[in-house]
Amino acid sequence: MSPAAAASSPQRDQVQAVVTAFLALFSIVGFALYGLPFFYDFFVRDLGWTRQQVTSGNALSKLVVGPLFGFVAGVAVDAFGPRRLMIAGILMAGVALIGLSTVSTLAGFYLFYFFNALGYVCGGPLPNQVLLSRWFDAARGRAMGIAYLGIGVGGALVPLLAYRLTQAFGWRGALRALGVLMILIALPAALIVREPASRGDGAARPAGEVASLGPVLRRGSFYLLALGSMASIGAIGGTMQNLKLYLSLDRGVGQGEIATVLSLILFSSLAGRLLMGWLADRWPKKRVMLLVYTIVAVSIPLMVHAPTPATLRAFALLFGVGLGGDYMIIPLMAAELFGLRVMGRLMGVVLTADGVAEATAPMAVAALRDRTGSYADGFLLLVILAAVGAVAVSLLPRRPKT
Repeated sequence: MSPAAAASSPQRDQVQAVVTAFLALFSIVGFALYGLPFFYDFFVRDLGWTRQQVTSGNALSKLVVGPLFGFVAGVAVDAFGPRRLMIAGILMAGVALIGLSTVSTLAGFYLFYFFNALGYVCGGPLPNQVLLSRWFDAARGRAMGIAYLGIGVGGALVPLLAYRLTQAFGWRGALRALGVLMILIALPAALIVREPASRGDGAARPAGEVASLGPVLRRGSFYLLALGSMASIGAIGGTMQNLKLYLSLDRGVGQGEIATVLSLILFSSLAGRLLMGWLADRWPKKRVMLLVYTIVAVSIPLMVHAPTPATLRAFALLFGVGLGGDYMIIPLMAAELFGLRVMGRLMGVVLTADGVAEATAPMAVAALRDRTGSYADGFLLLVILAAVGAVAVSLLPRRPKT
């Protein structure tokens, strides 16, 4: 191989890794995670389920899958690389949406939501964060920002696409079509992407890196990071999982307008990911994380007190910026504080904790709505969660210990 070809190969592999992560996050997070709540009100109207039952599919599946498989998935990524896990996750998430289009009982609903959650663990942020963290060093923030645009693009497209598909084929046909599209979009790139070289093969360790997860678990900064992450992810999940139910069933907003609001949230998350990725390469990551969590905390009241479509869209734009930066800044902060040698296992623990918060917060908000007849208490709970996340992040060390 010529020197020029040898020099270009790593760059080509890096581009391929970013494209693969983009498409996987586009499908598994953008389409599945942010697309499924679009259909919640159809389950309530057509099948007679309560809001708590509809949101409990996401909750119960993640409470089972997260603790049982989150850490195992992290160990598998560290041992075998992210590619195999990603392929399995894409297939499971796509099949889950197809299965959800057929259900008429809660048992079937829970079964396919279980596979959706397993697909998220195996093919979502965890393997993609490790894939990019191993392929990139100095430009890791930019790489994460570009790849995580997939969530914003997928999430921005899916409400509009789901609305059009529902108009044409009904909500069940729309779910089937989205499941097939997920597999067709994400699987080919995952099949051909190269595994990155492990950072645990004797290479020099970056400052602050450790060989075992034990020392990390004995550091207070780990628990502050986990608490801050859980609180903010819970606030975001609680908002997104209940937003369609709130706007459609409580405020009587039309399906087309709701699709526009949901699309605006994920569209503005594109700007949030680019902005926070750019800032993370220039500012202390703690400052960027605190900014993200503050945006989440102040945007939720704007949704509740949005009297007109214009103010509702203003909420969508602001909340989307916070959402866009939230998921992306967590692995960047973890890599800075604890290094890369335990990145898979560490993010397995953190994402498992996040999954618990993302599962329980929406169901708690829905249960409060079913009991009180109003979302006021539930949305207040989400504001408090976001504020707790910001406080936890403010207590993190600015620089990692060497």
